[in-house]
Amino acid sequence: MTTLTALVLLLFVLMVLIGGKTGFNSFLSVMVNGILLVLVALLISWGINIFVLTLIFIPLKLAAIIFLGTHDMIVAKNSFYAAILVATVTILVIICLQYLAQAAGFGDEAGEELVGLSPYPGLSYPAIAITVAIFSTLGAISEASVAMSSGILELKKHNPEVTRNQLEKSGANIGKDVLGTSVNTILFGLFGSFLPLFIWYMRLNYPLGKILNDKLFVNEVLIMAYSIIGVALTIPLTSYLLAKKVSKKA
Repeated sequence: MTTLTALVLLLFVLMVLIGGKTGFNSFLSVMVNGILLVLVALLISWGINIFVLTLIFIPLKLAAIIFLGTHDMIVAKNSFYAAILVATVTILVIICLQYLAQAAGFGDEAGEELVGLSPYPGLSYPAIAITVAIFSTLGAISEASVAMSSGILELKKHNPEVTRNQLEKSGANIGKDVLGTSVNTILFGLFGSFLPLFIWYMRLNYPLGKILNDKLFVNEVLIMAYSIIGVALTIPLTSYLLAKKVSKKA
């Protein structure tokens, strides 16, 4: 048994023990999303239009994350609608900023790995960079949407007489905590995955200007920014949609 297999089995056992059926569904969501990512990579390598694939797989990935990872259908539906709307806005931001950044492709640090390989595989690096950025933001958007929907719905269940304005105000308070934890998670994810490159920069005495213009660094910072923008947009939109929906039912 490999280390990776052992860790996957441990993750499965812990998620089932702690979350029960919801934990099992969440584990299934992780597996399905992994398969979807592999499928996207294969289809892109076979020459399928990258933007068409991206538009097809965005709702598939959001559905896999939200519906398999949530036991309450009201929460799931509201989170899905909010995530789709936010993803649409975020895509526009991503396309604009990726065009301005011009940071697609391989950086200087990948030179040794590319020795003997062609850097021209017949694929659009800018299109791939946009797809990677979009898929990287979907997890943060869906997580924030589910957190907001769950919190507001619990408030409504415990206090059925609460008004729509009160729900939206409570949602704003919940949103502050969700935003704070999400931003910290995104930042620590960046620092954790990027630590070897930071050490590379320091040991080779990169000047600040070169670091700020390095493709790998720029792409990682942009993805972090997209995720934070997505979370910031998700919080008020999710609160508004769910508060409106549950108030109508009342």
